[in-house]
Amino acid sequence: MDGGSGDGVRGAVSGEILKYYVYKSTKAVEFYRPIMYLFFLAQGLTFTQIAILEALYNLTTLFGEIPTGYVGDHVGRRNSLLIGTTLISLTLLGIGLSNSFLPLAGLYVCWSLGYNFRSGSEDAWLYDTLTDDLSEDEFARVRGRGESAALAVGAGAAILGGYLGSIDLSYPWFVAAGVTSLGVMVLLTLGEPETYTETDTEELSLRRTVGIVRRVLGRRRLRAFLLYYYVLYAAVTYLVFVFLQPIFETVVLDLGIAQSQVEALLGWFYAAYSLVGAVLNYYTGPIRETIGLRTWFLVLPFAVGGALIGMYFVPLLALPTFLLIRGVSDVTRSFASQYVNDRVETLGRATVLSAMAMVSGLAVVPFQLGSGVVSDAVSPLFALGVGGVVLVVGAATILLWEPPIGDESV
Repeated sequence: MDGGSGDGVRGAVSGEILKYYVYKSTKAVEFYRPIMYLFFLAQGLTFTQIAILEALYNLTTLFGEIPTGYVGDHVGRRNSLLIGTTLISLTLLGIGLSNSFLPLAGLYVCWSLGYNFRSGSEDAWLYDTLTDDLSEDEFARVRGRGESAALAVGAGAAILGGYLGSIDLSYPWFVAAGVTSLGVMVLLTLGEPETYTETDTEELSLRRTVGIVRRVLGRRRLRAFLLYYYVLYAAVTYLVFVFLQPIFETVVLDLGIAQSQVEALLGWFYAAYSLVGAVLNYYTGPIRETIGLRTWFLVLPFAVGGALIGMYFVPLLALPTFLLIRGVSDVTRSFASQYVNDRVETLGRATVLSAMAMVSGLAVVPFQLGSGVVSDAVSPLFALGVGGVVLVVGAATILLWEPPIGDESV
């Protein structure tokens, strides 16, 4: 199947898909990720203040997702992506120039708005482009290849970012801003999918938009899936990305590594982190065919939750646990987006996907604030261990209420 269906995708939409891969490669997040939270700590922020920044980000997501998704549905997917990418590039530059909590708080709001404009519109653009060629079943595969391209480029970016951070923790932010701005040039060459342009977007009033979202979320199984993945799983695993760096620092220092080598080692670790994700994302299609969405989503929360609990008792397990969660995160996001896209019509697609992200952003807030307080009071390892318990118990509870995903033929 991978070869035959892949030929169909390459035949008719290969040009646009190749541009999509290039655009994904300019997202530049790996430049600053290895030093991101070390940068904040170096500016004198506490774990609680970092948690507040992340909460501000997600509250902005909460209030901005549906309006920005509406923009994506109404004025075009590409235009929404252009706005978001430009805003993100400027925000990254501002973060690198900041040195206190209040400016960072304002920039975090702008950062979230940038991703608001990109979140639903990016997947909606890709799905509609594939629909033009009747290849929408290839969405998870093509999206996975896009994430793989981004992560492969990100492996080198992480190493460079780690070394730049060892010189000055601001430098990776500046480089990331420049690379992200290249995405604007790529987006200017993209067209709107025919599936979107042939849809009468003038009919998409705000009232109708809300009605579409309400109707989609009115389906019991989709509600269960929303709680299972977009609320519970996404909220707990989000904490991993927040606390990876201080935990990594603690583990390697306990192993006898010098403090001066931490940033460079983080760069290499994030490179490995990206390569694991790149390999798994490249094989998103075969993974789906071999394992299936249902089995994937039934097993994953318990595997991840168990690993988070285990690393509290054996801190060295944190390193393979982080690699595991990084490796499966984008694959899981592709599967989740495929599952929802298959059950949503073109009109309102970006808004529905944004609504899912909005609910996820709201759910993360109490996890972030609680984990920040717990980390300051006890330790980040303990906070993630508690998150693992919540994930396992919560997933089991939702499964008893309503299986969140049925057969793939539904």
